[in-house]
Amino acid sequence: MDDLALARLDRESYISLVTFRRDGRAVETPVWFAAHAGKLYVFSEAKAGKVKRLRNSSRIRVAPCSVRGKVSGPWIDGHARVLEDRAGIEAAYAALHGKYGWKMWLADTMSSLTGRIKGRAMLELEV
Repeated sequence: MDDLALARLDRESYISLVTFRRDGRAVETPVWFAAHAGKLYVFSEAKAGKVKRLRNSSRIRVAPCSVRGKVSGPWIDGHARVLEDRAGIEAAYAALHGKYGWKMWLADTMSSLTGRIKGRAMLELEV
């Protein structure tokens, strides 16, 4: 994806992230995301279905959508991985905080208070 198309996509608040089950069925999930250095970053619960599916197949599709998942643009194919390196995770958090500001801070605070922040996974999407 070129920089202009990525910048256009990054103006959206949500994308529909499609991951694939072992039998090939697609599962759509609306998620927050942020663009940085030509990639998209998404956070999720590490035990969530989308993370499990990504560990089996890196194939994804994304499209801009509403908070409820109503797709409002074209689908884009790509692949994703779960970040393991500290520098990558920190860069992804910085991008998400830069885009969502107080909303991301609030999500982090609530996750910290409930102890769920330790169970997060950061996903890197290449489209």
